[in-house]
Amino acid sequence: MEDQQSATGDLTAQDRASRGPDEGAESAAAATDSTAAESPAADGDAVDDNAVDDDDAPTEPAPDGRRRKRLAGKRLAIAVVAAAVLFVGSAGFAGASLQPYLSDRATAATKLNVARTAARAITTLWTYTPENMDTLADRASAYLSGDFEAQYRKFVDAIVAPNKQAKITNSTEVTGAAVESLDENNAVVIVYTNTSSTSPLTKNIPSLKYLSYRLFMKRSQSRWLVTRMTTITSLDLTPHV
Repeated sequence: MEDQQSATGDLTAQDRASRGPDEGAESAAAATDSTAAESPAADGDAVDDNAVDDDDAPTEPAPDGRRRKRLAGKRLAIAVVAAAVLFVGSAGFAGASLQPYLSDRATAATKLNVARTAARAITTLWTYTPENMDTLADRASAYLSGDFEAQYRKFVDAIVAPNKQAKITNSTEVTGAAVESLDENNAVVIVYTNTSSTSPLTKNIPSLKYLSYRLFMKRSQSRWLVTRMTTITSLDLTPHV
C-alpha cells in the first residue's frame, strides 16, 4: 500500500516536470487575462448601477421656479383684493349717487301731481253751462277745502239764477301751471288760463279773458286740496264791435 501511494505522488510530480516551464507560464498568463477581462465588466456594472441610481433620483425644482410660483400667487391675491375693494367702492359710490337721484325724482313726481291737481281745480271751478250750473259747487268741492270751499259755494249760489237766465256758458282752458313752492304738506301753484264766455244776450260774441291765479294747496292724506286762491292777472281781450 505504501508503494502505491508513493507511486501516485511520483506520477503527479512527473507530470508537472514533463510539462516544463513553458506550459506553466502559459497557465499563469491565461489566469491573468481572465482576471483582466472580468475586471472591466465588473467596473461597467458598477458604473451602470450608478447611472441608474442617478436617473431614478427625483429632480428638485430650481429655486427660480419656486420664486416665480410664489410671486404669481402674490400677484393673484393682490388682484383679487383690489377687485373686491373696487367693487365695494363702486357700490358705495353708486348708492350715494342714487339717493339724491331718487329724492329728486320723488320731488319731481310730487310737483307734477300738484300742478295737475291745480289745473283740474281751476278748469272745474270756471267751466259751466246753464244746464249744469246747479251742480257746479258740488263738482268743485272735490278740489276745495275748509273756508275756501264754503266761500266758493256761497259765490256760486249767488250767480246760479242770473247765469241760467242769461244762458251764460263759461269755458276755461289752462295754458300753463308752475309750482312756486313745495314742502311736505303745503304747496303754492300758479295757473295760467284763457277764459271765454258766451250768451245770447251778447249775440254769442265771446268774452275773452286772460287770467292767472295763485293757488294755495294743502295735502290731505293722499290728496292736494285748494285752501285759498287769489287772482294775479286779469286781462280782458273781448273784441268791441
